Amino acid sequence: MLILIPLYLTAEEQGYWYTFSSLAALAVLADLGFSTIILQFAAHEFAFLRFDDTQKIVGDELHLKKLATLFVFCLKWASAIAIIAFPIILVIGFFMLSSKSTDVLWHIPWIIYGICSAIVFFNATILYFFEGCNLVGKVQNIRFKIALCASVIMFISLILNFNLYSLSLSLLANALVGTYMIYKNFSVLIKNFIFTAKNYSYSWKKEFLSLIWKYAISWVSGYFVFQIYTPLTFQYYGVIEAGKVGISMALWTAIFSLSNVWIYAVTPKLNMHVSKKEWQQLDKTFFKNLGMSSMTFLMGVMVVFGIMIVFNEKLYILDRFVSMTAMICLAGCWLLQIMINSLAVYLRAHKEEPLVWVSLISAIYIAITTLLCARYLSTDYLFLGYLSSFIFCGTWTVYIFLNRRKKWHS
Repeated sequence: MLILIPLYLTAEEQGYWYTFSSLAALAVLADLGFSTIILQFAAHEFAFLRFDDTQKIVGDELHLKKLATLFVFCLKWASAIAIIAFPIILVIGFFMLSSKSTDVLWHIPWIIYGICSAIVFFNATILYFFEGCNLVGKVQNIRFKIALCASVIMFISLILNFNLYSLSLSLLANALVGTYMIYKNFSVLIKNFIFTAKNYSYSWKKEFLSLIWKYAISWVSGYFVFQIYTPLTFQYYGVIEAGKVGISMALWTAIFSLSNVWIYAVTPKLNMHVSKKEWQQLDKTFFKNLGMSSMTFLMGVMVVFGIMIVFNEKLYILDRFVSMTAMICLAGCWLLQIMINSLAVYLRAHKEEPLVWVSLISAIYIAITTLLCARYLSTDYLFLGYLSSFIFCGTWTVYIFLNRRKKWHS
């Protein structure tokens, strides 16, 4: 897609494409960390359960009933958020995108994109729950099929010159295929959970509310850390530069996501080790996968800069990305983010969120410095605030990690 988008979209359309994505990422304000909490809570309950040969969940009856009520709570919460938050995001997008005069037809694609985002959010919440039940492999297989279908639709639509509709239609495919795959794979489990929850009552509100406000601060802060760049570029540098920033962020986000698979795949296991107080197994699994994650990212860095150096001035699509200076800055940011994100996963596996103030202060610092960079500097230095934030926030996070880990182990 990173190759096809510059080939089949104009520079202006590319700008709207990635501005769509950044605005849709306002969904983080709807999620508020709920997806992570649901995965963690499900893992802590499932630590005392297992799947039998018929794929039925068996084990401690109390934990099974609590897991069922957790799933029902998850459905109610996700439904409420989808109904309330996404229409607001849709309206915000209209105001933002209408600020620039253009011949690009973006109105209907944005409406389709906004509606489908709500369905995708709801489906993702359910998948996070089942990942917490140690079904990471199965859920990732489902996500792969969803992504494959969405990518094929996007590929065909771009070739047929559907322009921004390509993005909207691919998300529509994501929503429809995701709904079908969830029904096909989990309908029996879902029915059993709903039936079990009818005959047993457990209030999750107190446990959730004690964490959700802390996660909310971290997740809202995360929007400013990761998504503020394209909208700011859209406002201060124009649509074409916004497209360059958007596709460059997409490239490094993709490499980060690929590298982070090592940590993501063991997240339920980390939560289960904590639930059972298996500290040695916890550390062994964590540090091994952190090393693999870092090595994978460094390999990605070598590939990206190798291509940029060898094919400089030979591939015109490289002109659709930001400059070499900005790319080096982004590579450094995301490499450090691998470490920070991994430490956060370890800490949150203990049903705690000790990074609230780190996230908040980092977000405020990045928002202010990025705004100043956007107003007074070129796009070469747009990410200076992001990179410099790791000087104090990275050090602070490591300090919290070492102290909490020592406390838990003792």
